[in-house]
Amino acid sequence: MPTTTVGLISLGCAKNLIDSEVMLGHLAQAGMAMTPDPELADVLIINTCSFIDIAKQESIDAVFGAVKDRSADPERARQKIIVAGCLSQRFAKDLPGLMPEVDAFIGLDQLPKIAPIIHKLLGSNDQSELTKDEGPAATDDPRDFVTLKPQFVPDYTTPRFRLTPDHFAYVKIAEGCNHTCSFCIIPQIRGRHRSRSQNSVVREVEALVASGVKEINLISQDTTYFGMDHWSEHRPKPTSPVDSTKGESLASLLRAINQLPGDFWVRLLYTHPAHWSDELIETIAACDKVAKYVDIPLQHISDRMLTAMQRVTSGDYIRDLLRRMRVGIPGLAIRTTFIVGFPGETEEDFQELLDFIDEFRFERAGVFQYSKEEGTRAYQLNGHLHHMTRRSRWSRAMAALQRIAGETNQAQVGRSVRVLVESPGLARSAWDAPEIDGSVHVDEALPVGQFATITIGDWRGYDLVAKH
Repeated sequence: MPTTTVGLISLGCAKNLIDSEVMLGHLAQAGMAMTPDPELADVLIINTCSFIDIAKQESIDAVFGAVKDRSADPERARQKIIVAGCLSQRFAKDLPGLMPEVDAFIGLDQLPKIAPIIHKLLGSNDQSELTKDEGPAATDDPRDFVTLKPQFVPDYTTPRFRLTPDHFAYVKIAEGCNHTCSFCIIPQIRGRHRSRSQNSVVREVEALVASGVKEINLISQDTTYFGMDHWSEHRPKPTSPVDSTKGESLASLLRAINQLPGDFWVRLLYTHPAHWSDELIETIAACDKVAKYVDIPLQHISDRMLTAMQRVTSGDYIRDLLRRMRVGIPGLAIRTTFIVGFPGETEEDFQELLDFIDEFRFERAGVFQYSKEEGTRAYQLNGHLHHMTRRSRWSRAMAALQRIAGETNQAQVGRSVRVLVESPGLARSAWDAPEIDGSVHVDEALPVGQFATITIGDWRGYDLVAKH
């Protein structure tokens, strides 16, 4: 019997990329072949995103594009198309009727079941991993494999085919989120927070470093809540002090990773501000392998907006936390994101945000216009702003951030910086996360995938230029 060939289109964030890597790992384990060319695939998987309207539209366009390409090519007539990921999970009840051309929809719990699902689609008898309760869950459509309340979390033993370059990798330390931010649909898609064990994460990082990986990016929907859902006494409330003696925590995880042998750095992404602690600050400062870079989406600073967004933080709490982080972690770069144009945002609220940006001068930052997402609490709020108002505020906030970015880069000129070479002539510093932040232009002779120490000679936009 000929080998089944599978193609994959992965959309969305790094968390979704890991889901794609898990599917490919299981397919490789099942003996299937991978192809980067959709037209050569017996089965084409589209791993979708559905966080905001733009991402949702990109996913829909990719699905219909694949359907159109298949119908236009007689040699692809037998190709099966599978829609996976957040779009499939979020709209499980609707998609089978809206996209009759799609051969299967799978949810987040079906990632490790992808091989038997493909066998089922192709009429193979090899469906040993599909139990009776793995069938249609959200609708009566036999193409729907979506489980409405996902529980799957990857482990260090989970098969995985990495899609990142050899020198960096993402490690998902938890899945789901317990926060109920009024603008966000993710908890409804991904379920409640569920952490991996610390041992599982450390063993995965150890194996990646042993394979030559130089940068580990720890990710989840709420990285700072790692381990706390396993605490036996009680789950900590947002903004309550974190005491890791009650169990594993992000601080204890970082200390364990820092003890691993090898020359690498580990980066924190997606940390919610509500669960930060002095212990975590002290741990980052003390661990030499932890990059002095923190991704902490703040979303706003106005108390009115933070309350409306249900961020369980206040302006005073955020300011105090940032000051403690600055003092406690020398050389720290803080990356954050803000939402402007949220329902009810006044010019006074927005001006407070601009003043806050000017005061704290974030090394890395971005701004999003509020996106009205069906199914969220914010969707039902009064006071939705005109799109031109949202656009204007986005432009004003971005102008402030770009000015600060230029001043920050100018201050780096003349400094000696350790970088990880990304590709010939391009590198990243510890202050630059992959595919998010800027780059450092370096000598093309520097070996790719290795660390190098350079001196900053100039800057261009968001990028730095090494002195040759």
